[in-house]
Amino acid sequence: MWRGVSTPDGLASTREKRVGATFLRWFSRKLGYEVAKSLGSRMPMPLGKQVFFAGVAASGSCAIVYYLVQKTFSRASYYQLALEQLHSHPEALEALGTPLNVHYLKLTDKYNFVDIADAKLKIPVSGPKSEGHLYVSSSRDAPFKRWNLQEVFLELKDGQQIPLFKPSRDNDEVKKE
Repeated sequence: MWRGVSTPDGLASTREKRVGATFLRWFSRKLGYEVAKSLGSRMPMPLGKQVFFAGVAASGSCAIVYYLVQKTFSRASYYQLALEQLHSHPEALEALGTPLNVHYLKLTDKYNFVDIADAKLKIPVSGPKSEGHLYVSSSRDAPFKRWNLQEVFLELKDGQQIPLFKPSRDNDEVKKE
């Protein structure tokens, strides 16, 4: 039986090498590893498993990034200001019904655009009665300044548009519709 005992000169006997190689092959098959022909050299994992685990890791990373981007958008002041307008507008709440559900942005939608001075979003919303999109246009004068809403309107799935907010053209006051 192989006990891992070596000869006085430090080299294992031929029988021990054979038993050791057999044990390694058996052990590696049990774990799903492939062992190369020579004793002691082995591939850590088959290529198929490496590709599978790399795919799982990449998918998980993409999901985490997607979630973090959504969370960043939902915390932005232009997003929050638009939702405040929606929640304070009785006609829009009547059309959608309560409770109101705000869904994730479709990040691939061309309407969703944010840069240093302008932001345009198309926020999916729904309620028990209907569903639609909340269109938001916002801007700011300079970086790190406060965002100002330019226009907010709700477009229902039947095509009806309900204006929620437009800046007043006369005397630079904000007009809530």
